[in-house]
Amino acid sequence: MIEPQALGALAGTHGLLLQLVERLPSRDCNRRFDRLLPSAGWLLGRAVYLELHLLRGVVMGDDDLAGRVRTLFEHEHPQGAPQDERLPPQDHLLNWAGEIFDQDLTSLANPRQLPSHPLLDNSWLVWHLAQRHALLYERLLAVITARSAQRERGDYQVDQVLQAHLPQDDSRRIEQGHYRIGAREGAVMTNEQPAQMVELNAFRISRRPVSNAEYLAFMRDGGYHETDWWDENGRQWLSSARAHGPWHWRQDAAGHWYCIGTNGPMDLQQDDPVSGLSAHEARAYATWAAARGKGLAGAVPQHEYQWETATRMGEIEMHGRSWEWCANAFHHYPGYQGASDGALEPCAANAGEYALRGGCLHTQPSLRRSTFRLCAAPDRRELFAGTRLVMPPGKAAWE
Repeated sequence: MIEPQALGALAGTHGLLLQLVERLPSRDCNRRFDRLLPSAGWLLGRAVYLELHLLRGVVMGDDDLAGRVRTLFEHEHPQGAPQDERLPPQDHLLNWAGEIFDQDLTSLANPRQLPSHPLLDNSWLVWHLAQRHALLYERLLAVITARSAQRERGDYQVDQVLQAHLPQDDSRRIEQGHYRIGAREGAVMTNEQPAQMVELNAFRISRRPVSNAEYLAFMRDGGYHETDWWDENGRQWLSSARAHGPWHWRQDAAGHWYCIGTNGPMDLQQDDPVSGLSAHEARAYATWAAARGKGLAGAVPQHEYQWETATRMGEIEMHGRSWEWCANAFHHYPGYQGASDGALEPCAANAGEYALRGGCLHTQPSLRRSTFRLCAAPDRRELFAGTRLVMPPGKAAWE
């Protein structure tokens, strides 16, 4: 029998996805607003495809409907506009998605309609689909943010001016030792297992992620013009991206910075974690901070093991406000068994992708845990991501 909580979580993500797409004007449903983002219509179709393939195809043995749309929705990151041109109009897409979602919930709520299958044990697949839909929901919000940015008229006037503030050392020391990483069991992604013990050298980790005010200090100090702060890959990215601030930051007529949210422009708050960064920007900021901030010598972006350890120990704050880029390439843990179906793995450990941890303001409760791992190419800026610094294990400046 499927747990009621799992059914509720899945139904909740169905509603979130449908509501966001329904709110868009029909002309914008299948449009792309950023080169790194698919259309809203494609994201909704991807959610439907995951259920058709995993629940109806893999579990129930009926791959007919999934097979009809596989070429459109099989790949996590679709290539090019032609995919969007093949999508049905918004009203057809919403009706199709709503019908499939309702049918799937009905089947899951009636044990007699379900075969015996290991993916249904402990409601694992239902929890998995709810979490995958929650990730698609975040991408939908990024699409809406990109749309808001394109529609921005440029007449917004900042009320509360963001002031630059040099980074300060508020770090906490974690002693050398063996620490558990990963999840032992439960409704988790396959890449969170198996749990393992890792040995970490002593380190200091910033209590809070990099703030808007601290990142503005980097920008004001020529951060996007002084190439010494950027590694070779970062310089190449900077040359092609022509960035001079986070993805969704803009300037008003007086030169004050504000940001674009899902509902349009708004003032930036001093102490809020910065978001809208690529991994290249996170690394450049860390290099700059190591040379500028008191007590921050040797600062680099955190390794994901350091983040998970500090989170478990309760030594850091404000995690879950923006995704946090980590210094390490995404990888599977030793002993990883692999998913029984490729569609069950949201992060395939592709070469060149980096780990992110923590979640953002839009992250759903089903994803908010210390072991959850996200991965992305280092040029991705639309992930609502910032970073947190770690330093060598000397004395903190405040001690």
